[in-house]
Amino acid sequence: MNRKSVLGWALYDWANSAFATTVMAGFFPLFFNAYWADPNNPTQSTFYLGVANSLASIIVALLAPFLGAIADRGSAKKRFMIFFAFFGITLTCAFWLVGQGAWQFAIILYVGATVGFSGGNIFYDSLLVSVAPKDKQNYVSSLGYGLGYIGGGVLFALNVVMFLKPALFGLPDQATAVKFSFITVGIWWAIFTIPFWMYVKEPKNYDSVPMGRAVVLGWRQLMDTFRKLGQLRVVGLFLVAYWFYIDGVDTIVKMAVDYGMALGFSSSTLMTALLMVQFIAFPAALLYSWIASKIGTKQAVMSAVVAYGIITLLGYFMQKESDFYILAVLVALFQGGVQALSRSLYGRIIPERHAAEFFGFYNMLGKFAAVLGPLLMGTVTLVTGSGRIGILSILILFIIGGYLLSRVDFEKGERLARMYNAELE
Repeated sequence: MNRKSVLGWALYDWANSAFATTVMAGFFPLFFNAYWADPNNPTQSTFYLGVANSLASIIVALLAPFLGAIADRGSAKKRFMIFFAFFGITLTCAFWLVGQGAWQFAIILYVGATVGFSGGNIFYDSLLVSVAPKDKQNYVSSLGYGLGYIGGGVLFALNVVMFLKPALFGLPDQATAVKFSFITVGIWWAIFTIPFWMYVKEPKNYDSVPMGRAVVLGWRQLMDTFRKLGQLRVVGLFLVAYWFYIDGVDTIVKMAVDYGMALGFSSSTLMTALLMVQFIAFPAALLYSWIASKIGTKQAVMSAVVAYGIITLLGYFMQKESDFYILAVLVALFQGGVQALSRSLYGRIIPERHAAEFFGFYNMLGKFAAVLGPLLMGTVTLVTGSGRIGILSILILFIIGGYLLSRVDFEKGERLARMYNAELE
């Protein structure tokens, strides 16, 4: 491995995790409920937030396989990643312009910025196979997630202090502090994308074609991917399993603050708990990589899915703010592990020469899954009038995902991937 390439690749997780923490998990749900939407109608706010997350996921899901196919044809993974990253950066900074009560404008910017964040990750993930050999992908993938938690946590800690003590930063009030926090996310995201641009090298595709031709061929290749999945059935089964359980993970991350507000917990408690997740999750992600080397990657992911099911059940019975802290610690122990190891598991069973194409499907199903969870929770909460029943509805996703994952034969998947690569030689 080239150390600069690995570090440059992993630092992009450090860069864009600021969006995932400060915006998606932290201040956007808080600010949307209290400033942009109606603070006196929390169930309606939960529904709007769920719809926004689902809409962003639908857009990325529809684009993902198509863009992945184009990138494979045109040797354009790196350029696409940079484009989507700066699209997300620009719209994140634009939150500064959204006035009080303008929830529609806030939703539009949030959906667009999330598309930029998620679209960039399609190409970021696909370049994992370029910077690390198969036997090092668990480590490099976990390193990326670990740095992401630290990077996102460092900026989020600063943003929380800005929110709690705006006068220290020369800001007039908490609302201005939150808006300025969105600008700091954009700046942070941009600066730490530079090492990726400088050091990560994309292998040249010697069958490369011009971009215009790649668009046409991309559509054809998209259809061809369905045929490949028919031949690589282990990949297909894993993707369906991943579709369910990662939906539950993403929903908990995106909707936890909104749920805590519905239970009447203070904003300082919610922000502190999110900070705990960031700093505990870094060593936990690396530790989980080591655990996977001892018990097997599949078994490690299965354990995390079961743990998330238990966390969801405990969330239903949560009563006190101290309970929220306990659940935050439990989430931190498993969140990085289930994400990083799922990514490296998938990298083991796909044909390397079609990595962007297959990672496009990986992200597509992940994002289509993220359509179901927030919408499910938001709708159940709106219909029943109970956030507790809303959070409990997520449990079914972990049950189905865990069962299907138990049926995946990864050794067979690796053999099929090797055979498929050999046919392409």
